[in-house]
Amino acid sequence: MLFNSLGFIFVFLPLTLLAYHLLCRASRPDWAILALITASLTFYGWWEPRYLLLITASVLWNYGVGQALMRTPRNLVRRRQWLLAAGITMNLGCIAWFKYAGFFVASANTILGSEIHLHHIVLPLAISFFTFQQIAYLVDTYRDSEGERSFSRYALFVTFFPQLIAGPIVHHKDMLPQFAAHTGLKLQNLILGSTLFFIGLFKKVIVADGVAPYSDTVFGLAATGVELSFLEAWTGALAYSLQLYFDFSGYSDMAIGLGCLFGIRLPLNFNSPYKACSIIDFWRRWHMTLSRFLKDYLYIPLGGSQRGPTRTYVNLMIVMLLGGLWHGAGWTFVIWGGIHGLYLLINHAWRRWGWSLEGFVGRVFAQSLTLLAVVVAWVVFRAESMESAGRVLAGMAGFNGVAVPIEWSTKSASVVALLTNAGIEFKTLTNMGPLFTPLRDVAVLSGAQIQVDSVGTVTALLSLSVPIFFALFWPNTQQWMHRYEPALTQTAPNLLSRWLAWRVNPAFAIVSAVVAAYACFGGTGASQFLYFQF
Repeated sequence: MLFNSLGFIFVFLPLTLLAYHLLCRASRPDWAILALITASLTFYGWWEPRYLLLITASVLWNYGVGQALMRTPRNLVRRRQWLLAAGITMNLGCIAWFKYAGFFVASANTILGSEIHLHHIVLPLAISFFTFQQIAYLVDTYRDSEGERSFSRYALFVTFFPQLIAGPIVHHKDMLPQFAAHTGLKLQNLILGSTLFFIGLFKKVIVADGVAPYSDTVFGLAATGVELSFLEAWTGALAYSLQLYFDFSGYSDMAIGLGCLFGIRLPLNFNSPYKACSIIDFWRRWHMTLSRFLKDYLYIPLGGSQRGPTRTYVNLMIVMLLGGLWHGAGWTFVIWGGIHGLYLLINHAWRRWGWSLEGFVGRVFAQSLTLLAVVVAWVVFRAESMESAGRVLAGMAGFNGVAVPIEWSTKSASVVALLTNAGIEFKTLTNMGPLFTPLRDVAVLSGAQIQVDSVGTVTALLSLSVPIFFALFWPNTQQWMHRYEPALTQTAPNLLSRWLAWRVNPAFAIVSAVVAAYACFGGTGASQFLYFQF
């Protein structure tokens, strides 16, 4: 079941809200929690019912280990260590089998020349998320000897459907007290949550899915061996950067909005990362809860930055390589993590040397350089292989030539001369490459399923300019609605967000209704969120 499906919006969600509200009104908090657990498992099992056994077994196992850790005295250090090791090993073994077994076998076959065959394993939804959440719970229970005694609240902490499939990776200390509070439904939360949900739905269905054909086409062609021109490659790279941005931003807004509907505040997971002025700043804004997990449960236990610069750089690289592998079982993800690890090493070295970029110009340069580095890395993240990533990057670097439509040659003579002297060619549409032919024809060439008639690279770039503007300059949803504190972590509003601050009044109600209607019925149908595959 998808957040952006009409069945979820008009059937599943209203019925779940109604059941939860009635049980809270009847002073049946335990039954209300049970209703949310049942709804969450239904939501999860809608995709593949057999994996309900997996998530149920995972909840039972980790709850049991947590209870054993709580009952074992702190002076029995060896026994507590064995319990923690058993709990973590089972979690890592589960994720290793379902997510990485095929990758490890394929890599071994390539390196050793062997022919080991492994039956195709379907990746269970959300396994990376609910596994990491429970590892954090076990580690903290081991450290503090304090865990959750109520099985129902623990089960809801793991399975709560607004955050189950693609995060945020919630922390038990943030969530369990809220589940124990039983706040029930409140009108302000319903208004706030529904507004956030439909804003996120708009980002996903209209913006992210709207630019997806451009990135799918370019990367599909690169995978088939097509050499891409400069404009084509940049169109694909920017389109995917925006698709992933608004897909993840939309999901994050929808998750926080759904939490608000039930009176639950989820942690902020997305804070305008393309406004970052450094890679360090980027990782404080992008997938914030994953960054927190990797810092608290991997980077700091490795020694963090307390053992000198060399060890700090090694720790950073280890964390980013594993962070890349967390996203997917493939070498492109590992290399993407390594690229960001290298970025972070450079960034930390820059700070250690005391260098800085001051003033407005320095800030603009830093933001532009950071965004360029992120977009280049996204090419590796998106590509099916390093070979196809290399084709896109070669096109972006101009190695396949820089060409513009021949129609541009009829414009200003001085501009034409400037472009010609710069080595830029003017070509007819039929010689410009696939993106200058109708996309319906490109769909035949690349196998992409594109539901538009025709588009050119120039048109594509222009259509990307609006989402680029909103990603770089417009206040984000949390800033826009900051006075109502929709998330656990708040962002500082800027001047524009103060002026445009969202309020509960008829004008914003009309705007929200229009956005909701367009998001529900103006898209091309329910499509999977990109982070579902991770």
